[in-house]
Amino acid sequence: MKNILEFDSIQLSFGERTILSDVFVRCETNMVTALLGRNGQGKTCLFKIVYGELKTENKSIRFDGKQINQAFSRPDLLRYLPQFNYIPGFLRLQRVFEDFGLDFSEFANRFPEFRSMLNNRIKNLSGGERRFVETYVILKSKTQFVILDEPFTHLMPLQIEKIIQLINEEKANKGIIVTDHLYNAILDIADSVYVLANGETHLLKSNTELEKFGYIPPIIKA
Repeated sequence: MKNILEFDSIQLSFGERTILSDVFVRCETNMVTALLGRNGQGKTCLFKIVYGELKTENKSIRFDGKQINQAFSRPDLLRYLPQFNYIPGFLRLQRVFEDFGLDFSEFANRFPEFRSMLNNRIKNLSGGERRFVETYVILKSKTQFVILDEPFTHLMPLQIEKIIQLINEEKANKGIIVTDHLYNAILDIADSVYVLANGETHLLKSNTELEKFGYIPPIIKA
């Protein structure tokens, strides 16, 4: 049985500036749903509203048709990787994996470069190592859906390949919503793609529509 996460009717304004006005996104388990948009279009604000971190009067967040307003209180339904580091720097990797109910030895066997880091504090990892760990524990969490906001930040190309492989594996267990500026990598793994532009989401029928919705500049023909 597939589970469905939907959010729509979300409106957000700051003063006279409208950020979100006509949003609809649907994600199913066993699928990767991409959300693309240029800087300042409101992707992170949208994710925070869905997760329950940012309040707005108009929103509809539904899991299998049932409304929920504070998804952050239901990690069994949704986990969220924010754009910036979220794990406190003083925590050791051992504690992080325990808190997420994950096996560090399984992680270290697959990624031996971390094998000696069990007792390292998160703040002592490199920027790429820290982002890799934070993305891994979210992706491997026992939950129905995950939202990944810029998972490739600070990662080297080889690390990006490993995260892409994890995403492809984990979609067998959950639904995944992801955004990142490395849009070609996102397009390769996405089952459906939305573009957020001028406060509205548009479901792409083909990748060629990225130009139409202003995500990539028009191609100038000679």
